[in-house]
Amino acid sequence: QVQLQESGPGLVKPSQTLSLTCTVSGASITTNFYYWNWIRQAPGKGLEWLGAIAYDGETYYSPSLTSRTSISRDTSKDQFTLQLSSVTPEDTAVYYCASRTYYTRPNFPPREYDYQGQGTQVTVSS
Repeated sequence: QVQLQESGPGLVKPSQTLSLTCTVSGASITTNFYYWNWIRQAPGKGLEWLGAIAYDGETYYSPSLTSRTSISRDTSKDQFTLQLSSVTPEDTAVYYCASRTYYTRPNFPPREYDYQGQGTQVTVSS
């Protein structure tokens, strides 16, 4: 059973960079065919896919956020990190990390996820 846990500050000021870490247990983030995703849900809206980092380190980003998004990883800790720059109040949301397995070409955004963390609330406010 794969488990994911998000961590990071719950309050970020406008124009700053939001940084969240996802810690994975039950699998290595270098396990073949695993893709590690960041998604969010703003109040009253559906899930929005932000991006992913693959088992081999390749990254994928939402076209609408690619200029502000960076995903990296620490394989020694089985962690991957989201950085979202120049945040505004519109970035207020519950942020989740999630895993998805693709044995052939990945298809983003995923239509479903295999495992998902419980989520962490991030509020952008001065």
